[in-house]
Amino acid sequence: MTEAAPTPLVEPRDGIPDVVITERRLVEAADALAAGTGPVAVDAERASGYRYGQAAYLVQLRREGAGSWLIDPAAVPDLSPVDEALRGVEWVLHAASQDLACLADVGMRPTRLFDTELGARLAGLAKVGLGSVVEELLGLTLAKEHSAVDWSTRPLPQDWLRYAALDVEVLVDLRDEIARLLEEQGKLEWAEQEFAALVAAPPAPARVDPWRRTSGTHKLRTRRQLAMLRELWNSRDALARQRDVSPGRVLPDAAMISAVTGNPRTLDELVVLPGFTGPAARRHGKRWLEALARGRHVAEDELPLQSLPSDAPPPPRAWPDRDADAAARLTFARAAIAELSERLAIPVENLMTPDTVRRVLWDPPSPDDLEDRLAVLRARPWQVELLAPILRDALGQLAKAPVTEEPEASDA
Repeated sequence: MTEAAPTPLVEPRDGIPDVVITERRLVEAADALAAGTGPVAVDAERASGYRYGQAAYLVQLRREGAGSWLIDPAAVPDLSPVDEALRGVEWVLHAASQDLACLADVGMRPTRLFDTELGARLAGLAKVGLGSVVEELLGLTLAKEHSAVDWSTRPLPQDWLRYAALDVEVLVDLRDEIARLLEEQGKLEWAEQEFAALVAAPPAPARVDPWRRTSGTHKLRTRRQLAMLRELWNSRDALARQRDVSPGRVLPDAAMISAVTGNPRTLDELVVLPGFTGPAARRHGKRWLEALARGRHVAEDELPLQSLPSDAPPPPRAWPDRDADAAARLTFARAAIAELSERLAIPVENLMTPDTVRRVLWDPPSPDDLEDRLAVLRARPWQVELLAPILRDALGQLAKAPVTEEPEASDA
């Protein structure tokens, strides 16, 4: 029997709602959502790759009895009335960790949530993107052609608004299907612990030396080159922030690396390097040359370290040389966790983060302290229950050194 083709989801059931751009309409939205029933579907659209930062430029919500609402945070930046209306209501998001920070910036923080992407992972679905999960579980197809557009565009085109409204159209239905799967598999409580951890997670700390994330940094061999990159990155970041443009649009990472390795001293030397051949290179050329010059003149004792100090274990490839016993523990644990992952149909990284596993095996606690150590590392109770026995067994593994027989003593 041929499986039925999925049905395209092409139009919101209530039509495309008008975008909320006034405080009065925001209060109306909050009142309507408060009067609704059941979970609320929530999504946010950013202008990643276009604007500086990760601000939300559209927030979409849908709740039974309230319909769908599209809110423009650029016009009404404080969405706390909506947040108040939804206190205690379960929020349904897909890949919640991508949106929670930008929602918090406009005053929206869930007290309960259901992450359909994370739930799909725990349920063992092979593909967990929103479109794939909706197609597999609901038999519908979502158009994704506007997923990477510049959502800071004003006015927003109707096609984009249709796409945005459809993203929350069936999110609660999807939540119910995933919850059903998790319940059948005995994993719903595990998922609920994961969702609670997302709600309780503190804001991500500011990244130390964010310039080190520049793509291609591994090509720089000296601390002086790192100083030049740091100055160039800071100069680009300041200009991008001033213009509210994605830093990569001001100057690509590859161009910064080529400038550091090429070490130009004049504009003519700069504009022949990869990434600097366009008119913007001449317009901002003086700025980039000055940044490179500052990097050349950083005092020796102020040069950045080749790498930041870290309390993390060394990379696993170095374990056999650094600590053969730890390497044996890791090999044992990896095999056992992989078997558990296959048996439960849960990705290895969702059973427990690789960093947590490595920290426990590199610097092992006493057997009695294992569960406490895992809790300190923010492993959830369900993870501790499943993984602690494996890690305890791994901690008993020792590197097996080859045994050589002593030569028999000669009678001579």
